[in-house]
Amino acid sequence: MAASTEAVELWELGDLADAGRCHTPVTLDPGESTLDVRGLELMALIRAAEEKIGEMVGQGVVRCPCHLAIGQEAVAVGVAEAFRPGDRAFGAHRSHAHFLALGGSLRALLAEVQGRVTGASRGMGGSMHLLDVEHGLYGTVPIVGATIPLAVGAALTAKMDRGDNIAVSFFGDGATEEGVFHESLNLAASLQVPTLFVCENNLFSSHLHISLRQPRTSVARFAEAHAISWLRVDGNDLPAVRRATRDLTAMIRATSQPGFLELVTYRWRGHVGHRDDEDVGVHRGEDLPQWKKRDPISRLASALETAGVIERGALTRMQRAAAAEVEAVWAQAAADPFPPAEALLATVYASTSGTGSP
Repeated sequence: MAASTEAVELWELGDLADAGRCHTPVTLDPGESTLDVRGLELMALIRAAEEKIGEMVGQGVVRCPCHLAIGQEAVAVGVAEAFRPGDRAFGAHRSHAHFLALGGSLRALLAEVQGRVTGASRGMGGSMHLLDVEHGLYGTVPIVGATIPLAVGAALTAKMDRGDNIAVSFFGDGATEEGVFHESLNLAASLQVPTLFVCENNLFSSHLHISLRQPRTSVARFAEAHAISWLRVDGNDLPAVRRATRDLTAMIRATSQPGFLELVTYRWRGHVGHRDDEDVGVHRGEDLPQWKKRDPISRLASALETAGVIERGALTRMQRAAAAEVEAVWAQAAADPFPPAEALLATVYASTSGTGSP
């Protein structure tokens, strides 16, 4: 039996997946101007950091694989605004923005991608292995979907602690094709543990568009199948991301039930590396210029200018300041030492002697 027309429309992204749509300034919320300006500044810093990393990858200075989220900054910033001390977050392989949005040190990030001992993972993890427990980021890994069950476990811990903390799992649409994703949703729903599943649906998994991999373009249908409350919004609209995150986290904290947030976005760079127009051999030249018009930074800045919150040209000044800060911090990190040779074993084997010997 064919699915109803209503059901089909519910599971398709429609205008949100149309590169020619959603180019207008975002709609601001009354009383949120301080958060909006702070969010704009943070998005500018995140982009400047990733542009620098991309530049260094292109020059061969950075040799670890780097997955850039340029164009997706509103996701990390909007979700992080609802984060509280004691919450636990888990990222994936494209998590520079999550690290910085949650409060991570720019120095620690830039040092890590350079392999310096002052990095977030002591120079041993690179771009895809970031850790900042102080700010609630309990790890990012390159294995697709691997941190999703960890977030559910952290949510179970939060529930057993009898507080109102939650766990947040960041992942892409490609991870929804992993078995562990569905197992995690089932377990979170069955045990009723406070997990916020955040899917950054940027329509691509490596080089394949979602329409070539799944029968429907919206992944929120998986939350519906597991009786999990869900919301879907434009992931390039910071106020919309903030509203949706607030609504879901309020429900999760009050009921200890999981929630699912589908944020539709688009990455400007390829799957891995610095190239702007190519995605693992797949040319995206036709759609990419249109998607850039949905830039979360410029759309928010335009709205703030129109509302009189910031002056014309304020965004340019923010971007210049962010770029200058990144350049200065990059230079500082480049002067830091590499890990000592003995760290190769000391960070692999547990030891009671402190020598690194098993």
